[in-house]
Amino acid sequence: MAVIFLFLLIFSRFFVVQIVQGEKLRYRAIGQWTREIPVVAARGTIEDRNGVVLADNSASYSVFVRPNAVKDRTETASALASLFGLDGAELAEKLETTRVSELTVARHVDKSLAEELEKYDLPGVYYARDNTRVYPYGQALSRVLGFTSTDGTGLTGLEKYYDKYLAGMDGEIAYPADLVGVEVEGEAVYLPATDGLTVRTTVDYGIQAVAEAALERVYEQYSPVSAQCIVLDPNNFDVLAMAEYPGYDLNDIPRDDPELLNDLSRNDIVSDIYEPGSTFKIVTAAANIEEHLRGNPAAFSLQYVFNSSRTRSVDGTTIKCWSNHANGKHCNQTLAEALNNSCNPCFTDIALALGTETFYDYLEAFNFGKVTGIDFSGEAQGMLVPESSVRACDLARIGFGQTVAVTALQLACAAAAAVNGGYYYQPRLVGGIYAADGSVAEEIPVVLKNRTVSEEASRILASLLEGVVANGSGSKAYIEGYKIGGKTGTAQKFENGAIAQGKYVSSFLGFFPSAAPQYLALVIVDEPQGAYYGSVVAAPAAKEIFQGIIDLKNIEPYEVK
Repeated sequence: MAVIFLFLLIFSRFFVVQIVQGEKLRYRAIGQWTREIPVVAARGTIEDRNGVVLADNSASYSVFVRPNAVKDRTETASALASLFGLDGAELAEKLETTRVSELTVARHVDKSLAEELEKYDLPGVYYARDNTRVYPYGQALSRVLGFTSTDGTGLTGLEKYYDKYLAGMDGEIAYPADLVGVEVEGEAVYLPATDGLTVRTTVDYGIQAVAEAALERVYEQYSPVSAQCIVLDPNNFDVLAMAEYPGYDLNDIPRDDPELLNDLSRNDIVSDIYEPGSTFKIVTAAANIEEHLRGNPAAFSLQYVFNSSRTRSVDGTTIKCWSNHANGKHCNQTLAEALNNSCNPCFTDIALALGTETFYDYLEAFNFGKVTGIDFSGEAQGMLVPESSVRACDLARIGFGQTVAVTALQLACAAAAAVNGGYYYQPRLVGGIYAADGSVAEEIPVVLKNRTVSEEASRILASLLEGVVANGSGSKAYIEGYKIGGKTGTAQKFENGAIAQGKYVSSFLGFFPSAAPQYLALVIVDEPQGAYYGSVVAAPAAKEIFQGIIDLKNIEPYEVK
């Protein structure tokens, strides 16, 4: 019986070693009797929608040393220190005392240095191909593309979000070696690397360059904290440009200053929130028009004339029009005129007339208070007073863009869904992932999330907003021969719960052609100096961007006056 038990015990151990742990033990044995040289996968490129390369690689090399295979540690340390600018004594000590099987001597070494290393013929020292990430356009899209770590892992931006596609899989060359790692005769085994895939963005580099040039001029003229712009295709919410000035050169990342790097690399368009001010009136007007078309008696018709008073009193708070209505100016306004003149009390009337439940239904439909779902990390969801807690004075202020905080992306998407026929899509920065042969590895689909307003309401609103540019506060965005719609915004900033005196956010949200929008741009200038009205600061920048798109795409005028 004891013999049988012993036999079963031996057989069980044999089964575990050969079958259960066999593969693992074979790899361990191979690892003891081979020296592996890594074959680094090339990181995938990032392109714009037209194939313009935005993030690429340059050939470089990494240098390694196996201490156990080094014959003369002093000579080896001296040679490596001389070649790569290292401390020879420190390196020699590492070679003597380290217990690791392999040390990394240098990364991202130029080919000329790798060739020089070969001349030394140092036992235990070898090099392998590495990749140095390069960005052909420096600062362009710096807060969107992001950057990688020194070992090539995506840390921020699209480099991080799509790292699993870009990274690829390293391979290796395994040479026979003895137990201390010294190479011996025998056949090498080559496991090829699998290079990363190409990430093709929705961005149009030509439009991106136009937007960045416009923001740079705004920055130089008004010395703001920052200037931002997002350009969308309203028909599917593809991001055509996403720019912020100042940026930073992705080829010269300030890695030694984490605070500065965090500030420069943060994508404020996606991650920061602000009170939008009058650009939000686009949403309020859309809700009113749609409710009027549905026959809601609380909504105002296009012919309705709003109360001529320049103030409204709600819950003991006073809401004023920026105009003093002197000599009857800006009195007795229709909705079209209220948009042209950007008169706050008119939009207070709309919000209060529609009521909390109805108005909040539209805020929900326009996706305020929640993320848009863009393919980018760190998106903020904005701030919206809960419907159960909102007071009349809150509702009144939301109507003209106060007591609500949004991201620039949220506002741009909401406006696009208001003028494109009422369709709200999930915005995207990447359209597809491609293999080296050009085949589609994965498609990032266009996603329709919901409807906001009817096509009729959207058409009417777009027409009214065209009037804002042709005849109202957005006139500095007007381009002869082109139907451009838009809305200005000038919002006071709040700090520590109180109005920050002299600090404003100037903005303009525009689109063209107004009857069938193909391009929508939101320009935001944070704390401009010398002037602060959106009509003065932001609208001209939007005009420059639209003119740049017209020139870039050779868009013919729609009408000539």
